Amino acid sequence: MGLGADRIILMVASFVLLAIPTLAMHSGPAALNSNDELTVEYGCSCHNNGAPSDRAVVMITGVPLMYEVSKTYNFTITVADSLTLSGGNGNSRAGFLLSSNATGEFTWDPTEEIRQALDRPDDISHSDTDDDGVWMISWMAPNEDVGPVQFWLAGNSVDGGGIPDEMDYWNLLSFSINSPGAISDTESASTLETRTISVGTYDALFLLEKSPEEIEQERQDEISERVFFAGNRFFWTSLVALIIGAVLQKEILERRPDQRGPEYLAVELAYPQGFRRAVFSAVSFFFATRWMASESPITFQGVDFSGFLTGTAFFVGFWAAYGVYRTVLSARQDPNPGDIM
Repeated sequence: MGLGADRIILMVASFVLLAIPTLAMHSGPAALNSNDELTVEYGCSCHNNGAPSDRAVVMITGVPLMYEVSKTYNFTITVADSLTLSGGNGNSRAGFLLSSNATGEFTWDPTEEIRQALDRPDDISHSDTDDDGVWMISWMAPNEDVGPVQFWLAGNSVDGGGIPDEMDYWNLLSFSINSPGAISDTESASTLETRTISVGTYDALFLLEKSPEEIEQERQDEISERVFFAGNRFFWTSLVALIIGAVLQKEILERRPDQRGPEYLAVELAYPQGFRRAVFSAVSFFFATRWMASESPITFQGVDFSGFLTGTAFFVGFWAAYGVYRTVLSARQDPNPGDIM
């Protein structure tokens, strides 16, 4: 009995030890790796057998060449699998760790799922692995000239399996921001602008060339879309033209000497009918003008129906208004003996 209990305790302890790295990585890496080195500077020792990989693209945008005292700069961090970036079936979740060696101050919106790094409160990290691998942060420069500021950025692209294995990739990026006055104001404007710094597979970053099959598929999709919209435009334009033509023909024929016009409609019936049609026309025109003025598309299953719905609403509004006109004509008709009976 004692031997069985010992085995159970050993199994539980082994499970807990195996789960510790997974839980730690899920909410951000620890400050030190298994070699007691700073993770943000020397990398992770658990993912991808402890080796960096060019498949992990780590990028940061909005970095100035030179900081101004107490000024706030907006950075965008991007971490992704290069295979996913190039259209392949790669990892889709990511995390990061950023350090300025306690120089300046990081801030972020609460919705960004960012927190202070474990055991290093001046560094920041993800609070949960992210689906798009994009985080927006702000960095306020120190309130005095402290010389160049060095940054370290570590990012990992993971498969979401919950286990730090060889299918998870990480990479490191380091850069510095010059101190105030290091670059003269006479330098060109392009020199003083912010920059994008990245590391990872070069092809995935800059040479995302499309295969002949992808180019042909895009061409076929463009032709299909053009034919579809052209056919729809021709169909609805023809239908509206036929309806208008039929209405005009009826109006002309009713005005012939041998025709007495529209059928008689009693006043007690004309009023509610005309009111209903007038309200329906006003509501249709309201939605039509609202949709036409709105910049937000009306989509269903990825298809934009804004133009179709706007045109339909205008047509229904005009048709209901025409119905009001017909109601008035019918109410003005003189009743014949058959109508009175």
